[in-house]
Amino acid sequence: MKRNIIVTFSITTTLLLALIACKKDTKTTTPDGEEAKYDGTPYSFNSGSFPAPNLANDNVLTEQGVQLGRMLFYEKSLSKDNSISCASCHKQEFAFDDTARFSIGVLGLKGKRQAMAIFNTAWHTNQFFWDGRANLLRHQSLLPIQDTLEMFETLPSIVTKISNNPMYQIQFIKAFGSSEVTSEKISKAMEQFMNSIVSNDSKYDRYLAGSTTLTASEDNGRKLFFQEYNQFFPSQSGAECSHCHSGFNFTNNDYMNNGMDTDASITDIGREKVTNNVADKAKFKVPSLRNIALTAPYMHDGRFKTLEDVVDHYNSGLKASTYIDPALENTRGTGLMLNAQQKADLVNFLKTLTDYSLVNNPKYKSPF
Repeated sequence: MKRNIIVTFSITTTLLLALIACKKDTKTTTPDGEEAKYDGTPYSFNSGSFPAPNLANDNVLTEQGVQLGRMLFYEKSLSKDNSISCASCHKQEFAFDDTARFSIGVLGLKGKRQAMAIFNTAWHTNQFFWDGRANLLRHQSLLPIQDTLEMFETLPSIVTKISNNPMYQIQFIKAFGSSEVTSEKISKAMEQFMNSIVSNDSKYDRYLAGSTTLTASEDNGRKLFFQEYNQFFPSQSGAECSHCHSGFNFTNNDYMNNGMDTDASITDIGREKVTNNVADKAKFKVPSLRNIALTAPYMHDGRFKTLEDVVDHYNSGLKASTYIDPALENTRGTGLMLNAQQKADLVNFLKTLTDYSLVNNPKYKSPF
């Protein structure tokens, strides 16, 4: 009896050791037969003339991490019916924005707000989405996947889909050192890719660098953009756009009510829904004006089709509201007093913020 027990134990031990040995010998290989290995080569991040961004220490950009995020950004299997990807609503040719007023999800339903452009997110300091409901970019990346109006998928399901794809097994090893797929790794990879998207090569950037000049109309628009509003000296009054759209990225990183609706006509309470503070009613994230000529329609609800419509709103269309920004309220009585030529000049200056190298950069295109 004892001998049988010893033999059985010996056989079991041998089998276990054999299984362990086989597991150790199992390697994930690339299509060319090489073993997939972790590659922590830092991503070459080019800030240009911008200050260095303050990126998260727990998600340092690497070449392979950015590549994985790029693959996932264009991956349609992240949606319930495998029909749309993040890139479906954030198209590179439109500065990673959508030309539709409201993007269409997998069920053919429209979203509630106009898609936001994705570039220079590495410098965002005030959360994400129009209302700032996502604290970090990695959090933002997962919410459209789960939104019933957008990709309408679950995190466990996308983990399974990605895990079953040999291509991703290899890339997860390269990016994270393990083929194990988790929703956290997916979110961090997409955060890396989106943070790698930099727009800093517009005509205006080249003008600041002294390598090009602005036309007379563009330059007059530039002056109007930065010049303060002055109701007492109309001939010296500017549009004061830089009150909200300031700095190298043309945003003050704030949430503001810009006089879109009267109190009675507000249907989207914006930031208030996140903070539960009534003072935040109908306040929305102030977007960058870089590439603004590519990102029509405009405002959180896409109500304005053209830049001319936007300028007209600030010039003479502000609505009376308890919650409007005080600086805008200050101009509402007289409007900005811009004539037709000045409005055209302002639009022409805004067009100098277009970065064509962004929309043509092969590093941001689909890898498939």
